[in-house]
Amino acid sequence: MNKSDKNTAPVSASPLLDTLTGAPGELTCFSYDQLNALCAEIRAFLVDSVSRTGGHLASNLGIVEISVALQLEFDHFRDRILYDVGHQSYVHKLLTGRREGFSALRQYGGMAGFPRPWESPADPVVAGHASAAISAASGIARARTLLHDDYHVVAIVGDGALSGGMALEALNDIGRSDEPVIVVLNDNAKSISDSVGAIADYLTRIRTRPSYYRFKTFVQRAVGERFGGFLRRLKNRVKTLLLPASIVEALGFSYLGPVDGHDIRRIRELLAFAKLLNKPVVIHCVTVKGRGCAYAERDPGRFHGAAAFDSGSGREVKTRQTCFSDVFGETLTQLARKDARICAITAAMPSGTGLTQFSREFPTRFFDVGIAEQHAVTMSAGLAKAGMLPVCAVYSTFLQRAYDQIIHDVAIEGLHVVFGVDRAGLVGEDGETHQGVFDVQYLTGIPGLTLYAPASCAELRTVLRRALCDCTGPVALRYPKGTDGIYQDNHPEDVYILRDSFPDGAAETHGTVKTVSHGGSVSGTRCAGSSTEVISHGDSVTLLSYGGMINEVLGAADVLTREGIPVRVVKLLTLKPLPDVTPYLRGALVIVEDVVPCGSVGEAVLSRLAIAGMPIRTRHLHTGDGFVPCGSVAKLREVLGIDAAGIAKAARELLGR
Repeated sequence: MNKSDKNTAPVSASPLLDTLTGAPGELTCFSYDQLNALCAEIRAFLVDSVSRTGGHLASNLGIVEISVALQLEFDHFRDRILYDVGHQSYVHKLLTGRREGFSALRQYGGMAGFPRPWESPADPVVAGHASAAISAASGIARARTLLHDDYHVVAIVGDGALSGGMALEALNDIGRSDEPVIVVLNDNAKSISDSVGAIADYLTRIRTRPSYYRFKTFVQRAVGERFGGFLRRLKNRVKTLLLPASIVEALGFSYLGPVDGHDIRRIRELLAFAKLLNKPVVIHCVTVKGRGCAYAERDPGRFHGAAAFDSGSGREVKTRQTCFSDVFGETLTQLARKDARICAITAAMPSGTGLTQFSREFPTRFFDVGIAEQHAVTMSAGLAKAGMLPVCAVYSTFLQRAYDQIIHDVAIEGLHVVFGVDRAGLVGEDGETHQGVFDVQYLTGIPGLTLYAPASCAELRTVLRRALCDCTGPVALRYPKGTDGIYQDNHPEDVYILRDSFPDGAAETHGTVKTVSHGGSVSGTRCAGSSTEVISHGDSVTLLSYGGMINEVLGAADVLTREGIPVRVVKLLTLKPLPDVTPYLRGALVIVEDVVPCGSVGEAVLSRLAIAGMPIRTRHLHTGDGFVPCGSVAKLREVLGIDAAGIAKAARELLGR
């Protein structure tokens, strides 16, 4: 090697991407060959970056060319470009000057995995839940008109978001208003799993009928502009013969497409034409989720929201453990084998809620309704009304969207619907839009609803059986993302029955933690009552919690015990009806929850203590009155002061130590 070789700088793996600053219009100087090369560099960057941090990979690999074409035709800092669902915005972030943020993607203090207006003016709205962008675009477009402003409004709808009722409501409204709004449909036939429903079937028929579009192009070229009226009549006749009636055109939109969603030149042409039309337009782009990455194309569901993985093979860095969602699905499948009335409903989340096995074994009793939580809940009510045992599995943050249906369609009639409230509590990296910190608040206020909070996978099995076999009326089971912690439920299958009258002294010791004995007799109906467990029996301070947070409480108890502070740990299983915990309290009281304070268990307990006139020193630890940002669950608990160290600190302060 000569001297000049030593001084040669390494060749960049992304020479075109390296030149980008995020300034408007900087892509317009690229040739189409360069733009295609840039797309390849973007995909390589995304695979490498997301493999390190985890995140939404497959959806972003599929939208690269669409995002580049949008950057060519619009000024993202003046025009309003709304991504729906927001997890497909990584390329948008990369092209608007946020490349450096990918090193801390979805980490505490780092760049969010969804659009955030406070992160960049290129993000018009928060976008974490599906099917909302077209409604937001409608409002922005109307404000533009009323304020006599001048900019374009574009909503990019993909990953099954068009299956949501809110999106269809917005299409209906915009079409009637005639406001110039461009809707780009990123049609990859997926939501997280395969898209389902009549709209998905309709889009499939369009994708598979290219004959109409070839004939339309031929006639346009052959006839020319002089025969516009004849051409329009002929077009409508051909469309009637070759395609079903166009939904979007019936709603008042001009429809352009379908177009290859990986052809930048063609997408750009349609975007430019849509701007000239100056009316509501839908551009239908057909894409491949996971495009350009073999393992993501083969299994886009697994690489929809992936943990860190090896970029070469796609294998996860950490071995996946059995989680609460898995146990929920396995147990439900076992119960369904014994009772033909049991059926499962989900809203585009069969794999995320652990229902894949159920869907395969009982396809006629499994219903994926698409991104339509309201419909999922009311459909469940209908199933219950007609004699089935429906189990509706939805993430906590998405079940918020169906609050009225839980009250109006299920609870008022006392229908026996079981809700699997997945991802309850802090979820972590997806941030403000996905933290399951509101479900205790919105569920405990519903009359007649029973709410359980299992703390282990074994406990989840027990309460799911109880919810289906012993309960009446609406029942919800809230359980966290992830798997078991240090708390292990070693009880027999059906031990969680009324314990309020159980003598306090009967206990057997396991190391530094004591577990209540389950001998003797108890009485009462299982669903009408409560389940309370005293785990350790100190008398200086009581730590009260439930669900996954019991693991942090036990960690704090261990620390305090080693410091010579006698600790009592009380664990709740039933949150509604809330048991009377006053007989179990000793010394000072620290209540620990990973939910918002308003409407929480802690608030209810403190209220009861005040009404009873009990002079107990108390602290209530919770997630606070703000929205919880992205970050690992461990980091968020630390920051919020609800990890083991924070709980121990609060107990010491309460005791004046």
